[in-house]
Amino acid sequence: MSAQKDRWVSSLVFLLFCACSIPRSGSASLQQELSPQHYFSGLEAGKTSLAFFTPTVSPGAQPFLEQIESSAEALQDYGISVVKVNCPKEDASRYCGKENALRKAFLFRGTRLIREFPTDALFDVDSIVANVLFALLFNEVKYVETLADLENIENVLKGKSNMVFAYVPATGTAEHRAVMEAAFVYGTIHQFVLTTEAALLRATSHDDLDVSSAWLLFCHCQWATEPAQPCRRTALAQPLTLLNIHRHLKLMGAPLVTEVAEDPEKISTVHLQLGLPLVFILSQKETYEADRRTAEFVAWQLLGKAGVALLSRDLVDLNVLHRSNVALKTPDEGMPIQYLVLEDTDEVITLVEDKNKVKHIQEDEQEEEEEEDEKENNNQDIQDDQVLEAVSRDKKRELPLEQIRVLTEENFHSSLQEAAHTVVLFYASWEAVSLAVLRSYSEVAADLKGTPGVVLARVNCWDWPGLCSQENVTQFPTLRIYKEGQQAVTYGGMWATEELSSFILLSQVSCPLKLATMEEAEGYLRGEFPSELSSHHHPSLLGVFSTATSEAREAFEEAGNILSGHVRMGMYFEDDSLALSQKYSVSPPALLLARSRGRSVEGIALSKHSVQDMVQMIRYELLDIFPEITVPNLPQYLQLRKPFLILFSAGDISQVESKEMLKVAKGRTQQAFVACWLNLKKTPVGHGILRTYFSTTPPLPVLLWVNLHAGGQVFRFPSEQPITEMNILSWLEKLQAGLEIPSSTLSEEDWKPPLPAYDFLQMMEPSVPELSPQPGHTPAQHPPKSPRGDPARGDTATREEPSQESTAEEVGSPGRGLRGTAPRLAARDKQQGKRHSEL
Repeated sequence: MSAQKDRWVSSLVFLLFCACSIPRSGSASLQQELSPQHYFSGLEAGKTSLAFFTPTVSPGAQPFLEQIESSAEALQDYGISVVKVNCPKEDASRYCGKENALRKAFLFRGTRLIREFPTDALFDVDSIVANVLFALLFNEVKYVETLADLENIENVLKGKSNMVFAYVPATGTAEHRAVMEAAFVYGTIHQFVLTTEAALLRATSHDDLDVSSAWLLFCHCQWATEPAQPCRRTALAQPLTLLNIHRHLKLMGAPLVTEVAEDPEKISTVHLQLGLPLVFILSQKETYEADRRTAEFVAWQLLGKAGVALLSRDLVDLNVLHRSNVALKTPDEGMPIQYLVLEDTDEVITLVEDKNKVKHIQEDEQEEEEEEDEKENNNQDIQDDQVLEAVSRDKKRELPLEQIRVLTEENFHSSLQEAAHTVVLFYASWEAVSLAVLRSYSEVAADLKGTPGVVLARVNCWDWPGLCSQENVTQFPTLRIYKEGQQAVTYGGMWATEELSSFILLSQVSCPLKLATMEEAEGYLRGEFPSELSSHHHPSLLGVFSTATSEAREAFEEAGNILSGHVRMGMYFEDDSLALSQKYSVSPPALLLARSRGRSVEGIALSKHSVQDMVQMIRYELLDIFPEITVPNLPQYLQLRKPFLILFSAGDISQVESKEMLKVAKGRTQQAFVACWLNLKKTPVGHGILRTYFSTTPPLPVLLWVNLHAGGQVFRFPSEQPITEMNILSWLEKLQAGLEIPSSTLSEEDWKPPLPAYDFLQMMEPSVPELSPQPGHTPAQHPPKSPRGDPARGDTATREEPSQESTAEEVGSPGRGLRGTAPRLAARDKQQGKRHSEL
């Protein structure tokens, strides 16, 4: 009964607030004055009026008079009267003169003129109310044009109050009116800021916002207690109306997390009253701190979409399963509360955003229990190869291979002579990784369709083993580029579509590209490339050599052959090479490294002239100073065998954090560790990494020191300190002095497959053709007994034990772990050993 009463009271307040925006017939009307003297003599101090002066009513002024009369009712709600003042024919004063009569409207507070408006700016009721309130609230609603102005206001408000930032494409619109009416009510609680600058809206968000629509962001500056801490921003997802703004501000003013100690059926919050669900995180005394952090994390993710409450099991007797860790209460009358078992916060968020998820999760839990019983009886059916599982799942999906030429023993050599660059994928139709790569290869073919001089082809080594053996193909899949008159180049990178496309296009241009004049060399450093390279944003490397450095030049050319397709390299060795290199404070032989299309050029002296040393040096110098860690680039940084100073973020890091971390990366200690960051939105495997480090994911952003190659210790930067260069360096000094205690230490135990790999040699018939292994290459992978065999029977090749440089593996589904409230996760984690390469 109390919940229904609370909901009724809240609804009543809500309706009273919105009543000002509902027209009321006969409640207010246009006032008329016989003369300017009569109007000014009747003005009272503190009273506000909008007046327009007219001698006679012309037909052209009729639309304006209709709109201004209609606005009288709306403005009356804000204590503003609308007055029509008749001007005598002989009156030629300021307000009744030809330049003002029926061309301007005047806003007075008492006898003081506040603002005059041209009548063409007051074209309808919305524009009249919006412009009048904007003039009245000039000191309460600040107008900004640049990001610097907005950040200055945020800095003043930090730790004190919150800000409502609104963008409208133009003033005088219905959205502008809604913002001003909200500011009239909430202006004493929050600081309102308005802009019409589309560039400023784009600068405030990493998302591609539609600048043709109005937007409203609630900036939580009161939570930012440190100057370097940014204000969190929560956007209004609904259209910009007065009702939606009021609803949004009510939700933003509610407690982030509500702690409850009574029956959830009796709980009523502002979220339920406004038609939103309420999520309960079930807690207990032993895991309270972790559950509180989890609840706060979920609350920030669901802000404006649902409420979050922390429910203590110790204080409430719940008749539910002990392993249940989340409950969902909907605003629908008579709907029972759903108690669920979820593994991470991503499932909680999906639960709120997808109403059908509750039913699916319950069904999945029942199926999971049945499957676990079956697996105990027959563990040989476990599919532990994710690639094979994905291929098996999508085996009925036909690949678009029309753009890829099929090569055989008969047409292989003749086809290579038809195009300047022929890309050939050697694969085996029975092998899972080959089929997965073939899918990426078909996407590359679609992207590169119509590229002049490039032909994409494929050879199925299961059908043509003699051709593959002749081409020395010893492992599947293998990708090679055949150039006319040159040695074939073998690809050795990631198999994703973007990486494959980049490799093929970069391979079209000579590596290194020989430049003939000083102008060409300087243009190359500025980013003036051949058309094949213009769409790729790789750093550019220019080798500068004199006639006396032929040994280094030859090694550089050979290094270019090795790195072809992976690196953008140029070479200049004319007579004026000394003058070019000295511009960047080096002498030949030297490397000039240009980042960001020539905005930053670094000179690097070449001290070692062997090919292997030069390849290693080029790869190292091309690494970013402060990189974003992703799955494709992680192995490059792991090979450095250095500790990681890594910043985990829920999205793009702020400009302040990026600037401070870049200072640390460029500092005197940069050679000792890798300073980097990881975006959990773009690289969700980071959730699994953090759950490996901690029992629950800490609040983001979080800065960690991880030494994978010496002890596996993980240190966490103090969360109460802002991320600045001085604080980070001071913290690192304490680490080196042994004054900090690690947050966790990674296990030395290897992470191996749950079952031994299949021995395919025992499954093969002697008549199956074999590929002869070549010295120095990986032994060939052999097919199963029948090419039409079921791929789900097991792995297609013996696995190698992962090395220390292996990439990070994802543990469980991405998202923030609910380990503190899900007892079943503890048992699951005991079954899986983990190694240092999990980051």
